[in-house]
Amino acid sequence: MKRPEILAPAGDFTCLVAALDAGADAVYFGLGTFNMRARSGVNFREEDLPEIARRCREKGVKAYLALNAIMFEGEAESVERTIVAAKPYVDAFIVSDWGVIDLCRRHGATFHVSTQMSTSNSAAVRFLGSQGATRVVLARECTLAEVAEIVRKVPSVEIECFVHGAQCVAESGRCLMSHDAFGKSACRGECRQPCRRRFVLKAVDLYEDADGNPVHESDTSFTVEPHTVLSAKDLCSIAFIDRLVAAGIASFKIEGRARNANYVKTCVEAYREAVDAVMAGTYSQELAARLRERLETVFHREFSDGLFYGRPGADQFTDSEDSLATTVKRHVGIVMDYYTRAGIAQVKIQDHAIRPGDRLQIHGQTTGVVEMELGEMHRDEERPEVAERGSWVTFKAPRCRVGDKVFFMESRVR
Repeated sequence: MKRPEILAPAGDFTCLVAALDAGADAVYFGLGTFNMRARSGVNFREEDLPEIARRCREKGVKAYLALNAIMFEGEAESVERTIVAAKPYVDAFIVSDWGVIDLCRRHGATFHVSTQMSTSNSAAVRFLGSQGATRVVLARECTLAEVAEIVRKVPSVEIECFVHGAQCVAESGRCLMSHDAFGKSACRGECRQPCRRRFVLKAVDLYEDADGNPVHESDTSFTVEPHTVLSAKDLCSIAFIDRLVAAGIASFKIEGRARNANYVKTCVEAYREAVDAVMAGTYSQELAARLRERLETVFHREFSDGLFYGRPGADQFTDSEDSLATTVKRHVGIVMDYYTRAGIAQVKIQDHAIRPGDRLQIHGQTTGVVEMELGEMHRDEERPEVAERGSWVTFKAPRCRVGDKVFFMESRVR
């Protein structure tokens, strides 16, 4: 069996470092336009490309730029400029528009076909390969058996599949609901996610009597149960990751460019450990259960097997509007100074109070995500038992930087 690539989302430098430290083989990111997270506020700038490339190449990690939104008439010149500017710094572009494919071909740029193209059979994969695609991200509607068959029939094109994260109710994410409701198209990376909300069914009376009055009362409304009838469960494939490896999938993609660095770190670490165990012959359902518990600590809705074992059904929809994460980050404050030789951080407490024994995380654009248990605290000659808002303390901490954010990790019981 060939070891699959673990492909991690990166919305900013903190997430990028978290992905690299957690063992990702590749990362994917956007530059703010022409990608499926254009409105999320978690995109890099063009001037960040050299630094992204430097950090990735130092770790031997590949970098893929998402240009997978649809392209309208008059936008080709702008997209072309992006391709030319980014090509020296990225290993491939993720695309879904034939016009963008043409631009990649024109400039000799490696490209992967996004799941937005809804590729679901070997004939389509073979054709895309003939057009220059080196990899195809299959439609999420493909079953595991179909994925394995496509891999077998078209070995010349790498196959990538999502293995974890949020799923859209629409066919491979191609939805017009946000566009109709808000004028913000999901196909342009602007989705407002109206599908994640609760819905009310209200009667609209079309029948009138001879006097023009409604025959029935039309002001009655019902909340639809389950009220999240259009909100799909999240995908979690940790329990059958061995079957995905056996299917010959080249890249395991983790959804979540709009998620925080702790999510990225936790998901990458879990799938890295699972894949390494499969390759070493030590994977077990006991390990999968422990890794699932770890995945449950970060943002998620109800988990499901996605569509790997069958087409959509009623069991694909979640009953929860909110995250079911078993831990919550509470902002504590920022690092004011770090004394390298002593390994001590000075932290200004801006929000949540902390006490010895608390579990903390420190996030930063160079630090990534580091986790620690808080030991003894100091403030000059004092040894406070609690650090309240408005105060400062010093304590032993892993390497971090001035300006890094400190969080208290609160456990939640559901």
